[in-house]
Amino acid sequence: MAAVATETQFHVLAVDDSLPDRKLIERLLKTSSFQVTTVDSGSKALEFLGLHDHEDSPISVHADQLDVAVNLIITDYCMPGMTGYELLKKIKESSYLRDIPVVIMSSENIPSRINRCLEEGADEFFLKPVRLSDMSKLKPHILKSRCKEHYQQEEEHLQSNNIISPTNENSGSISSSSHKRKAVVDGEILLHAIRPRHLETEGTRSEGLTDGLSGRYFRLLVGWAV
Repeated sequence: MAAVATETQFHVLAVDDSLPDRKLIERLLKTSSFQVTTVDSGSKALEFLGLHDHEDSPISVHADQLDVAVNLIITDYCMPGMTGYELLKKIKESSYLRDIPVVIMSSENIPSRINRCLEEGADEFFLKPVRLSDMSKLKPHILKSRCKEHYQQEEEHLQSNNIISPTNENSGSISSSSHKRKAVVDGEILLHAIRPRHLETEGTRSEGLTDGLSGRYFRLLVGWAV
């Protein structure tokens, strides 16, 4: 069902019970140079991710899945059994999966639904039919997630080697690691501040962050890593 990801490709898990919609999103993602795995339900998505339906711990996965990291999940909202919103909640409640960006898709422009998903932790909300131009909004969320992951791994490495300790953060001399932490936190605050909270009128599409604001945000967020 999935191939091993290359170093230059991001891996997206697409979830939709509609075969035509799955084929469309798969084609758009591949056209945009993403590696794609598709499943037709929320429960199969959790199984692929290695999570039980009712547990917050990884389960055994097939050998061909072990080397495949999922960088982003895009899911339909209306699905039988487990809705996209319920899948989103499962992911964000899991310490194992919560940092994976999630994008919700729906053919219905319902403001309360859009707000509920964004408040639960969704990174974007696309109105169907999804377009090729929507694909350009995915990579910034993946890059943000990877920056946070890289920072966390670096901090764990420094702490494990006694290079830094939690008490260092409160000392008068601010270490470079503290500066990096502040860059990430400031970036997240900025993301929250510039995320548009107004909902669009009927018949329009939810565009998420503007390209200009996204560019400034990610330059700030990744600045600590260069």
